[in-house]
Formats: sequence, C-alpha cells, structure tokens
Amino acid sequence: MSWRTVVITGNAKIDFKMDYLVVRKQDSIQKVHLSEIGTLLVESTAVSLTAMLLCELMKHKIKVVFCDEKHNPHSELLPYYGSHDTSAKIKKQIAWSPAVKELVWTEIVTEKIRQQMMFLQEQGACQEKVLLEQYIQEIRGSDETNREGHAAKVYFNALFGLDFTRSKENSINAALNYGYEILLSYFNREIVNNGYVTQLGLFHDNMFNQFNLASDFMEPFRPLVDKCVVRMMPGKFEHEEKMELIGLFGKDVLIDGKRQFLSNAIKIYCRSLFEALNEGDISCVKFYRDEL
Repeated sequence: MSWRTVVITGNAKIDFKMDYLVVRKQDSIQKVHLSEIGTLLVESTAVSLTAMLLCELMKHKIKVVFCDEKHNPHSELLPYYGSHDTSAKIKKQIAWSPAVKELVWTEIVTEKIRQQMMFLQEQGACQEKVLLEQYIQEIRGSDETNREGHAAKVYFNALFGLDFTRSKENSINAALNYGYEILLSYFNREIVNNGYVTQLGLFHDNMFNQFNLASDFMEPFRPLVDKCVVRMMPGKFEHEEKMELIGLFGKDVLIDGKRQFLSNAIKIYCRSLFEALNEGDISCVKFYRDEL
C-alpha cells in the first residue's frame, strides 16, 4: 500500500531504475520503491527529473506536486486517464441530478461544521462550540443560508483571536494555505484515479477553478490541517513547519470501522462519495473520525 510522501529539496537529480525512485545528490544516493510512494513533492526548482520517471510515476498513480521558487505548491502532474472506463464515468458525472448533488453537498457541509465543532470542544471553546451546533441544526438544502460561512468566522476567531481574518498575510495563514493546497492535491489524485474530472463540482462552480470537485470533497478534512497549525502556532513558516504539515498525511484516522493512514482514508471517502452520487443514496458516504 502506498503511504509515503517523498519530499525532494535542494539540488538533486531524480530518475527511475528497476521500480525504484532514485534520488542523486552531490554526496548521496537514496532509493525508494515506487510501491511505497503515495505523493512526490518536488520542493525545489533546482531538481531535474527524467521523462521515464514521470511516466512510471503516472503508471503507479503517484501524486506529483511541484513547488515554485518560494517552495510553495504551484502545480501538479495528473494522467490523462485514471481509470479504464473514464469516458463512462464522466458521462455519469455529467448526469448527476441537481437533487442528489444538493443532498451530498449538504452532508459534506454539515460534516465540515461538525468537525469544526468537535475541535472547538477539544480546545475548550464551549460557547463557540454551542453556536456551531446551532448552525448545524439550521442548515438547509445546499446551505442556502450560508451556515458554513458563519461557522467559519466563529471557528477561526475562536482558534486564532478576534482580529484574525483569512485574508491577512501572516505565518498562520501561510501554514493554513500550504496545508490546504497539499490536501487539495490528494483529492485531485483520487478523483482522477477514479475516472472523473476535477472541473465539474457539486457546489463550487468557478470557471477559473480547475479543481471544483476536489474543492467540494475536501471540506470536512480541512480541520485536520487547522489542528496541525494550532498545535504549531508558527511565528514563521519555513521548511520545518512545512514538513510538519506534510507529515499529517501519514497519521491515522478512523474510517469505516478501521484505522487508516489519512492518505488511504481520503481514497475510501472519495469512493463512498462517488457511490452516493451514482446511486442517489447519501447513506453510502463514509466520513472519518480523528480520535488521536
């Protein structure tokens, strides 16, 4: 089972040899078997890769994320076809009824606020926790009254202070954004691997967003990133803090009655969403529980 997130930093050449990813640096050579890799993060622009390696990474459905000169996620590599029946899957995706999409999106939003509520309870923010509990009761189809937005304001202010906004440029927002971008890339991989396209979302419908569906699916998982950032409370956001966030994807969560690596839980969750959307049955959806 692939579970490792491999991060390439500094000057390096990476290539493929006998089912291994080979990392060559000036003073060392390291190898990792492709079967163990879930995600490859190329953090430096001073890294060169072979075309053979890129082809093998795609064959093994390994997520590849490239960072810019500031070491922030900038782009990703996706195969043309993630499944043998991609054309049939896309036809199904286009045919999802508005009513079913509304039901599934409402479940997703409700679960996101529930996860936020449970985290606030862990933090001892009892008053804010009660308020989010009330918002859950007030959710209507497709969250037409924007309980998600109201919950987010209460939630972030309880975690980071009343003067905190997501638009400010600071180390906390940099950490949140970095974690969310890595999280988004995991969901993009699973959507493509299952044969669907990332552009066609349930609720997100921005013509400039190539990842509308992943933006929908990832919502309940955002609080896992928030927990990591709260634990760090970074005064700076540099390499060490980034590695802390990347390590999040190797932790365990409970899903479908079993403990799974977060990266594998995302696979299970995405497949359950596709089943719910195709069958018109929201009881198929499997959410995680973070009990650590």
